[in-house]
Amino acid sequence: MQVWKNEEKGSDVNLALHLLNDAWQDAYDCAVVVSNDSDLCEAMRLVKAQHNKVIGLITPGAPVRKTSMQLKQHSDFTRQIRTSALQASQLPSHIPGTTITKPATW
Repeated sequence: MQVWKNEEKGSDVNLALHLLNDAWQDAYDCAVVVSNDSDLCEAMRLVKAQHNKVIGLITPGAPVRKTSMQLKQHSDFTRQIRTSALQASQLPSHIPGTTITKPATW
C-alpha cells in the first residue's frame, strides 16, 4: 500500500522566524499575518511584548471558520476573508500563454 500525503510543512515556523527576525531588525512598523494557525501565537506575543510592533491578522475561511482567539489576543486588528472571495481570486486552471496549470485537486 502506498500513501501519498501532500501536506505543506514548515511555513508556520518560517513565518514565525521572519516575523521575529524582521522585528529585531526593525524592518517593519506593521506586520500583517495571513493565517489562522495558533502555532504563531508565541511569535506574535514576543513581537508585541519586546518590540511593540503593530500586528494585523487576516484569517481565511469566514464565516465557517472562526478566527483563532489565541491569535486575536496578540493582534491589533483582524479581518476575515470569505471562502467565496478566495475562490473568486484564484488564477484560471490554465494560465494563458504559459504551460502552467493548476493541479486538478485544487
